Amino acid sequence: MERLFLSPPHMSGKEQQYIAEVFASNYIAPIGAFINRFEASIKSYTGASHALALSSATAGLHLALRVLGIGQNDTVLASTFTFIGSVNAILYQGATPVFIDSDESWNLSPRLLKKAIEELEQKPKALILTHLYGQMSKIDEIVAICKEHEIYLIEDSAESLGASYNGQQSGTFGDLGVYSFNGNKILTTSGGGMLVSNNEAWIEKAKFLSTQAKEPFLHYEHKEYGYNYRMSNVLSAIGVAQMEVLNDRVKRKREVFDFYKEQLKEIEEITFMPEIEHAYGNRWLTTILFDKTDPLKVVEVLEQVNAESRPLWKPMHMQELFKDATSFLDGTSENYFKKGLCLPSPTSCDLKELIRVVEAIKQVCH
Repeated sequence: MERLFLSPPHMSGKEQQYIAEVFASNYIAPIGAFINRFEASIKSYTGASHALALSSATAGLHLALRVLGIGQNDTVLASTFTFIGSVNAILYQGATPVFIDSDESWNLSPRLLKKAIEELEQKPKALILTHLYGQMSKIDEIVAICKEHEIYLIEDSAESLGASYNGQQSGTFGDLGVYSFNGNKILTTSGGGMLVSNNEAWIEKAKFLSTQAKEPFLHYEHKEYGYNYRMSNVLSAIGVAQMEVLNDRVKRKREVFDFYKEQLKEIEEITFMPEIEHAYGNRWLTTILFDKTDPLKVVEVLEQVNAESRPLWKPMHMQELFKDATSFLDGTSENYFKKGLCLPSPTSCDLKELIRVVEAIKQVCH
């Protein structure tokens, strides 16, 4: 019985062809035609005016904070219900994270966002907003709040490439947006990320910083420090091939979600992550809550049928690293963490494999 993973890579079939072209050109470093093609494909798909291919989404968030001038002791708001990669960059810049809890959408609560802005002694300079598990946040409300208070909005769309709100793509509502191409994402280059914005100056500055902040001289001249954050031409070739099937992958992820929801609808204690009105999620992972059953018992049973599952993200305010951080909470994300589980959501699996998961869950939830 083969292992059924949460979200394994799913190649299009053209990756090796494009990689062969890269090797034939001998441009395997962070320069080459496929980097340009990958960035162009992201701009075309998302509608963003400018894009920068990077080594990771975390690098993108770091550069976003840097180009916005976020630094020592500045306050940066962030979703608490997220992966730590969403917020590590705040620490890189010596800034102070302040965490905001979720609401019924599972994403950041606009109500608590307002409360935080009103009650904090120091005005926040930016918000890093996570679109969780490929589902859009209440982006219209959040954009309005940020504009009213002149707070930069950075969209952490690491999990939500292909998701949209009123037809507009995730990552393009704020000042800057970031996508991830890690091995488990809906589009993978094995590792990598993309920074997007409609502000050309910010992307050009980020590009400069991502290549060690080298000044335009024949010799290596530096007036400020930078990073080695650019994506290679090899990985970009994989990304170009993956972009060609992105819509198919989103469609399949949604089919997997619909299958689980239909098969488990008779179990009253199970609820699924919602999709807010006017939104279209990529359903990167199918995620559920158990009202009575301990999710860890379900994990044990799924392991017996060689299927991977995992608890939902442990909120950042519950992490030892952030034990002293200011947070605006109402218990929502802690409840989701206690009750929630991510189910295997491969785009390459067949119904027989998904039925394996469903039957295991039904064994536990009578």
